[in-house]
Amino acid sequence: MALLNFKKRSAPATATPPAAVEALLKDYSIEVMPRTAEKVENFRDLLPEGTRVYIAHIEGTPIEDMVATAKRLAKDGYPVMPHFPARIIKDRATLADWIARYQGEAGVDQALVLAGGVTEPHGEFDSSMQLLESGEFGKAGFKRLHVAGHPEGNRDIDPDGSMTNVSAALKWKQAFANSSDAEMALATQFAFEAGPIIEWADTLKANGIDLPIHIGIAGPAKLQTLIKFAIACGVGPSLKVLQKRAMDVTKLLLPYEPNEVIDALAAHKAANPDFNITNVHFFPLGGIKANATWAIENAGASGVPASAQ
Repeated sequence: MALLNFKKRSAPATATPPAAVEALLKDYSIEVMPRTAEKVENFRDLLPEGTRVYIAHIEGTPIEDMVATAKRLAKDGYPVMPHFPARIIKDRATLADWIARYQGEAGVDQALVLAGGVTEPHGEFDSSMQLLESGEFGKAGFKRLHVAGHPEGNRDIDPDGSMTNVSAALKWKQAFANSSDAEMALATQFAFEAGPIIEWADTLKANGIDLPIHIGIAGPAKLQTLIKFAIACGVGPSLKVLQKRAMDVTKLLLPYEPNEVIDALAAHKAANPDFNITNVHFFPLGGIKANATWAIENAGASGVPASAQ
């Protein structure tokens, strides 16, 4: 196989040192769906060995497609973390069946447990907390469980725009983590501005929420695509970063890349080693290949795909 040519990340002297960026991006994760994964001929040409790959479970996606994608990724050597959206899981028997399928066919032992974006529950589950309370993940011996975090709040949970219900849920999840044998972390919605992210993370820590944070970052994409997803996903204050960019004619047609927010978070992490954001989780809204290519060009050795190692 031909060797890939990696661009070296160049930056002015005043910018965040590349080593700090690489440290933040080390062990990054990325999200796929069965239909997007089908378009990737070989993940090993794109992702570093050992990259955690989340599989998003969108309403209407058959569990067979989810499991087949997990099996393929696991066979290629990637740790797989499928979504378990509470509101599309009919009952406890269905939950146990999904867990058994993932384990039996793909050796899955980790999950992102979340409520899901469905307004009306399909059955008895309405929240991630109910899935965790069921005990099915513990019974199956899952080693890692991630739960959702919302740096800019969530209007579905707090319609008044506050953080009241979100904060109460995080306290419950922290208490659950304290009594669980599984490693737990927060995997967050994406945001575009470092300031609100840092303030949110520091506030959690001050309030006794010490779960590691895997911060959601939108990968390279067309500006119009990002604005569409940001509005649909309820991204709040940092949406103004995109709106400001859209007003600049010189940038309007250029693809957005997450260098600015990554640089700011990396600089803060380098200056504050105990900062509770430990990992980056990419949402490849402009495509998996575009996101993986950006990581290869910006993450140093941490972004080198498996086939080139």
